[in-house]
Amino acid sequence: MIDCIPWVSSVSPIFSLSDASSILPVLATATESEATAESSIVMSGVLLSLVVVYFASKIGGEICARINLPPVLGDLVGGVVVGVSALNLLVFPESGAHAADSAILNFLQTTGGLTPAAADATFAAISEVISVLSELGVIILLFEIGLESELAELIKYGPQAAVVAVIGVVVPFSLGTVGLITLFGTPTIPAIFAGAALTATSIGITAKVLAEIDRLSSKEGQIIIGAAVLDDVLGIIVLAVVASLVKTGEIEVTNILYLTISAGAFLIGAIVLGRFLGPYFVALVKELKTRGPLLISALIFAFILSYLGAAIHLEAILGAFAAGLVLGETEIQRELEEQVIPIADMFVPIFFVVVGAQTDIGVLNPAVPSNREGLIIASFLIVVAIVGKVVTGLTVFGQPGINKWAIGVGMIPRGEVGLVFAGVGAASGVLSDSLQAAIIVMVILTTFIAPPWLRNVFQKSSEVAGVRESQE
Repeated sequence: MIDCIPWVSSVSPIFSLSDASSILPVLATATESEATAESSIVMSGVLLSLVVVYFASKIGGEICARINLPPVLGDLVGGVVVGVSALNLLVFPESGAHAADSAILNFLQTTGGLTPAAADATFAAISEVISVLSELGVIILLFEIGLESELAELIKYGPQAAVVAVIGVVVPFSLGTVGLITLFGTPTIPAIFAGAALTATSIGITAKVLAEIDRLSSKEGQIIIGAAVLDDVLGIIVLAVVASLVKTGEIEVTNILYLTISAGAFLIGAIVLGRFLGPYFVALVKELKTRGPLLISALIFAFILSYLGAAIHLEAILGAFAAGLVLGETEIQRELEEQVIPIADMFVPIFFVVVGAQTDIGVLNPAVPSNREGLIIASFLIVVAIVGKVVTGLTVFGQPGINKWAIGVGMIPRGEVGLVFAGVGAASGVLSDSLQAAIIVMVILTTFIAPPWLRNVFQKSSEVAGVRESQE
């Protein structure tokens, strides 16, 4: 997942907490009083950034809700408006922006006493904090989704989800890689990297839409979520393989085996051990007398599993999702779910708005000559990205009457995960400007078209079912 996805730190500097260490020496050159003043300015910048995030989320979400579109799409569009594509209120150094590009930093220089010498360090510090809050948002989102999912149902539909996930990785990867080589003459390694970017699925965006339309616990929803989780694991492995190929020119088999074994062991072990310890967790919570015993204890559990997932080079969100699944099987599930909602309302919008803010829709402008080749390649990648995921729904077996279209459409959005692939590719230097632009265009369109399409597919299915029932 982007990143805002912790595991990127192993292959790319995007959103790495270690970046904060580069800020400290700069601040240390100031006097004691100046360091205190700059710290207060950093806090001011963070607060202003959060104001922008929440305004963008609310306004975008309200507009989309009133025109019958998923509010999460409003978060993304709101992020685009306040981000690098338009207002430059929320920009990040990872995208090549500088302090002078940030409207918030310029405002702080005018009104808050920020000195030009300290602007870059302050900009980096503010961006780091917002990025960390964004990562925390997606962790809480996946924890909430895990709580709302039923482990028994995921296990029940596990074989179907596994088939959907594997097909959703193999088909777009194969079509994209071969097509780029044969149709556009793209060199092998860049073509493989672009093909790998097509394998991604944004579980965060799809899960949010499913929750909004009350389809998360449906057969289709459980298959989509299960497949998206497996897609994340497979995506990590694919990214590791491709990054290794770019760096060394050869695939490290030991690394592939390590990621595969550790991913399976982590997911299965976390769920099995968690279910065994679940009753003890509930008993412990009931004995606590301080304020918020259930919520705080649950977050501790979720963050521990998230840390373990990140520590073994998996995604932290997989640990959060596993924690939600485990606690969702206990007797305190309903109460915990109600307590988590306000926390999610506070942090989750940061994640989606940041994803939108980092998306530069300038690559869609055909008037720029350098964009035209990228747009042609992007058209091909978009077709492969959509077809490669939609066909996964057709592979579902043993479920008569299931909405196969919904499953395929639910796997389409690349979102933050696709942006991670683009970011890693840009950092490695393996992608040409046109191919990098094409990947970004593919990510933008699949992210924006999938939520309304998914909602529409479910609505049509419900209407057809209603007509059949009335006829009977």
